[in-house]
Amino acid sequence: MTTIIIGAGAAGLACAIRLKQNNPEYKVTIMERLPQAGKKILATGNGRCNLSNVNATGSNEVIAFFNSIGLITKTDEEGRIYPYSNQANTVVDLLQSECTKRGVEIITQCKVIDIDKNLCVSTDKGKFNADNIVIACGGMAQEKLGSDGSGYKLLKKLGHSITPLYPALVQLTSSSKYPRILKGKRAKCNMKILLDNKPVKEEFGEVLFTDYGLSGIVTMNLSEVVSQNFNEQYPKKCHAVLDLIPEMTVSEITDYLRKFKNLNGILGSSLADIIEKQSDGDIEKSALFAKNWKLIITGTKGYDFAQITGGGADTQEFDGYESKMINGLYACGEILNKQFECGGYNLNHAWYSAIQTADAIYNKVK
Repeated sequence: MTTIIIGAGAAGLACAIRLKQNNPEYKVTIMERLPQAGKKILATGNGRCNLSNVNATGSNEVIAFFNSIGLITKTDEEGRIYPYSNQANTVVDLLQSECTKRGVEIITQCKVIDIDKNLCVSTDKGKFNADNIVIACGGMAQEKLGSDGSGYKLLKKLGHSITPLYPALVQLTSSSKYPRILKGKRAKCNMKILLDNKPVKEEFGEVLFTDYGLSGIVTMNLSEVVSQNFNEQYPKKCHAVLDLIPEMTVSEITDYLRKFKNLNGILGSSLADIIEKQSDGDIEKSALFAKNWKLIITGTKGYDFAQITGGGADTQEFDGYESKMINGLYACGEILNKQFECGGYNLNHAWYSAIQTADAIYNKVK
C-alpha cells in the first residue's frame, strides 16, 4: 500500500509516522517544496512550539503520539502544552529522525504540479502513483515557511470547493497615531471590534501597541472579523474600542481622577497623557475615553505575518478527512476550513487531523 503525502509540515510528518506505526510495511513518501522539512514548526510558539492545549479536541491523542516517539511535554498555567526542552527544533528533530527510522521517504525541493483522479502525482521530479494521497501542505500564511496556497489549487482542480480565504491570527493596522507613540507598551484590557459602529466581537487580554497598529493575543483572536470585513468588495468602517480599565466603572474612574488629577497610577504616564490630551483635561471625558478608547483599523498585516489562513477546503465535501468525490484522496491540517484561537489549538488540529487521517487509511485498508 503506497501513500503520498503532499507537504512535510506538522500534519504531513505526523501522518507519515502514524501510517508507519500502524503498518511498517506501508510505503510512505512525503513531497516537500522547500529544501527542508518542518520549517514552519520552528517558528511556532515564538520558537518554543506550542504543541497543543489541554482544552483542545484530541489533545490526549496528540500527546500520546508524541510520547510514543520520545517527546516529553509540559503544560503551563493556561493549559498550553510545550516540549519539555521549550525548543521547537526538538520537535522537528524527533519527527525527522522518526521518519528516517521508520523508512519514510522525504523528497525535498519537489514541486507538485498536478494530481489526477487516478491518484497520479505529477511533479518537477517526475510522476508518482499512489493508492492514497494526503494533501497536507498548509494554507497561504507565511509563504517563506512553506505555505504558498498551492494545495487549494490542487483540490479545486479535483472538484473540491474552497471557501473564501483570508489571513487569520494576524496583527491589525491602524491610521491612528497613538499606537506609534505607545510602540512597545502593553495594556491588559477588553478590546471590541466595531464595523460601522456595531460591535461584532470582543475579548479580554493583553494588547501590544506597535508602529503599525495593534498586536498581542487578543488582537490576533479578533483579527478574523477584521480580515473578513476587508476581504469584502465594500468593507465597513472598522474600529477597535479598548476598555483600558475594565475593573472600574466610569463613576469610579471619575472619582479617582478628582482625587489624583490623572490616570498615571493606573495606566502609566504615556497612555494616561494621551487620554488627558484627547479629553482636553476634562475629568468626565477622560473617564469615558478610558472605558471607550477608539482606534481606527485600516486592515491587517496580511498573509506574510498571519499565523494561519482562514477559510479553506469545504469540510462538508469530506467524510472525516477523506474526499467524498475521489476514493483515496485525503486532506488534513490547515488546508481545511477549520480555524481556532491562539494557544496551541491550530497546531493541535494539524497533529490530530493527521493522526485521524492515518488511522482512517489504515482502517480502510485493513
